[in-house]
Amino acid sequence: MYLGPEGVIAKKEEYFVPCINHFYQNPPEFVKGEMQYLYDSTGKKYLDFYAGVSVMNCGHSNPAIINPVMNQIQNLQHVCNIYLTENGVNLAEQLATVTPGQLKRTFFVNSGTEANEGALLMAQLYTGAHEFIALDLGLHGRTQLTMSLTGIGMWRTTDTPNGGIHFAKNPYFYRDGRHGEHQSQEAFEDECIADVERVIRRRTSGKIAAMIVEPIQGNAGIVTPTPGYFKKLKALLEKHGILLIVDEVQTGFGRSGKMFAIENFGVVPDIMTVAKALGNGFPIGAYITTDEIAAAFTRPSASTLGGNPVSTAAGMAVLNYLQEAKLLENAQARGAQLQAGLKELQKRHALIGDVRGLGLMVGAELVTNREALTPAATEVDEILEKMKDRGILVGKNGENRNVLAMQPPLVITEEDVVFFLQNLDEVLSEVAN
Repeated sequence: MYLGPEGVIAKKEEYFVPCINHFYQNPPEFVKGEMQYLYDSTGKKYLDFYAGVSVMNCGHSNPAIINPVMNQIQNLQHVCNIYLTENGVNLAEQLATVTPGQLKRTFFVNSGTEANEGALLMAQLYTGAHEFIALDLGLHGRTQLTMSLTGIGMWRTTDTPNGGIHFAKNPYFYRDGRHGEHQSQEAFEDECIADVERVIRRRTSGKIAAMIVEPIQGNAGIVTPTPGYFKKLKALLEKHGILLIVDEVQTGFGRSGKMFAIENFGVVPDIMTVAKALGNGFPIGAYITTDEIAAAFTRPSASTLGGNPVSTAAGMAVLNYLQEAKLLENAQARGAQLQAGLKELQKRHALIGDVRGLGLMVGAELVTNREALTPAATEVDEILEKMKDRGILVGKNGENRNVLAMQPPLVITEEDVVFFLQNLDEVLSEVAN
């Protein structure tokens, strides 16, 4: 017997910190996962089109992932990384073969927040500088420092953020650029690059350790730059001796159709952070950098659970499965199918203002007025509820919570995408009426 949704909510309200909310007016209780599907306590089946926010890239309860993990648990569950075990060093070696450029040295932690915190420390140690730049609407974690670097007001719980942090304009062309004087997204992005330079010149001491960015800003609403944006940004940062930290926590491991989303832009970061899909549900994170930068971190440090034998077994299984099952290729094909279908729906449904993304990280921004770009946040909630009732789970994000977020497991099929689009088409018609 399961508690059921009412029982879970009752305990949640009594024992959880009240900041933890949930989707849906009538939420299901999930009790089972199977590749791209979830099942609730009544036995109802759902097509998961959110994957725990880009976590379950290899699918729920995938035997290729969980069998090596169960074998590892039966043999050795935990020792701290101050002791010698093979999985951690083997996963670090495997990561070095798939990361771009000269990124080679890994420090394992437990989450994306910790990975970003460690990367920021690494940048300070290497440069001897202590200021940072971030982008508007970026999201980098829930610790004091990473929250201070987050540019979305609703996620900045602290009202006493760290100092020495500066924000620059993000390349959100649909909402911030297209109704201005800019003739193209590239022209708007040039203005965004100029804003970074203005921040460096006017707002900082000139001693800036790093700039931290997401290749695709997930919580901002799948904000996706053009191919040239990051090349221009990297050139500017190099001119000023500033490191580039790329936060791949949400975008990594095939989500964009490349192993790492920054590879779509032809740029190699100085430090890269990963988490989420690396463990496919097992807690793991890491920051990865070059030999030269890593050499600055020599004082003793460790992570009690970071890089533990179980999570690193999962990580190795994930990297193997991504390649063996050709999930990057599937992300490209299914992502193209999904975006093409959404753009067809956009022609028939005025609610869809913009469709953007790469691979299977796709956002559809909904507006009630395409000229005024009035956010359709209420309609998004209604759509999520109706899609859930039809057995399909979709995410939402964006500054105004008006962007449908489609980030399914990379194992989805052509038929799954057709099923999703057909149902979304019908739901959009219902909501419009």
